[in-house]
Amino acid sequence: MTHTLEILWVSTIAGFATTLGSILVLIFGRPQERFLAALLAGAGGVMLAVVSLDLLPTAWKIGPPSQVFLGLILGLLFMAAADRKLNSTSPALPLSRRQRLKRVGLLVASGIALHDIPEGMAIAVGQEATEGLGFLIALAITLHNLPEGMATAAPLKMAHVRRWKILLLNIGIAFFTPLGALLGVIAVEGVKDSLAFFLALAGGAMAFLVFAELWPLSRERHPHYALLGGVIGYVFFALISLLH
Repeated sequence: MTHTLEILWVSTIAGFATTLGSILVLIFGRPQERFLAALLAGAGGVMLAVVSLDLLPTAWKIGPPSQVFLGLILGLLFMAAADRKLNSTSPALPLSRRQRLKRVGLLVASGIALHDIPEGMAIAVGQEATEGLGFLIALAITLHNLPEGMATAAPLKMAHVRRWKILLLNIGIAFFTPLGALLGVIAVEGVKDSLAFFLALAGGAMAFLVFAELWPLSRERHPHYALLGGVIGYVFFALISLLH
């Protein structure tokens, strides 16, 4: 019970990084794009290090290869299907600039909420596999959620949506990470000898998020800052992982 509460507590903190990001935008305004590019890529670098240095190697060590391959493929396919569903939403009529900004903010919020579930699961299964790994994954997700909260709040603020509504939306999003962690705990405890599968599933989901979203988005306008942020993020987590 204590172990589960620890996972839920850490995942809740990671989830509320989204809310913190939105609060920063509401107070100080949108940060410079170069800073956002470096921060997004840095989060991507950390998450890629989590996948390549911890999640997949641990899954390969403790489980049969069939579970690892199946989990990895299903993780990639799940995120690809979720992304396709979110990006297929298109308005029937031309929208005003304010309506477009509002729609972008809500779509980003929906995408974050959907992605937070497998991220929360990654925290739970990582902690089940190796003591402390869940905390490292939570750190990576915290760094990732901070700019995503900014990305949600900025267009909604520009669309003149009330501040309290933006804040409530981001508070609601924050709870999807601990929800995913709870689902991860239930899944691992309910399906015996399946930890390798769930580790690989989380790894596939996080890898898709890095290569399909974080990296392309971060290098769109400032590729050099994105490259610097990505390298720093990867090396930063690699050092933490070695020390751990």
